[in-house]
Amino acid sequence: MKFNFTISTGSKVAIYKQITDQVWMAVATGKLAVGDQLPSVRALAEELVVNPNTIAHAYSDLTRDGLIEARAGRGVFIVQKRKVYTAEEAWRRLEPLLDAAIGEAMALDFTPQELKVAFDQKLDLWTQAKGGSPDHE
Repeated sequence: MKFNFTISTGSKVAIYKQITDQVWMAVATGKLAVGDQLPSVRALAEELVVNPNTIAHAYSDLTRDGLIEARAGRGVFIVQKRKVYTAEEAWRRLEPLLDAAIGEAMALDFTPQELKVAFDQKLDLWTQAKGGSPDHE
């Protein structure tokens, strides 16, 4: 499957992070699936006109997180995500992200109810894009 990466050189988000975020989003939404091949470090660096070390950094992070693996002589592939973190570690990593999002929303004068609605709507979009059905109580 061919997946097109896009980067913004003027962004405050580091280029390697933009790449990792795009791979995670593509997997979460079903645009990339287990077994799909990603471009080689050199090929993607040439396509995006960035330093190959930037791509290597992104791929290293994705490998560490268990989303991709390099197969000698064959390339880099999306793999069945393996459980890398314990439940406690996963929550420890998620909490500051939630704190930042909630803090930003509150600073923008969103009410707690508006924030809950926005979260549910976004979660529904992600779930629908992946082909599942949202499960609300």
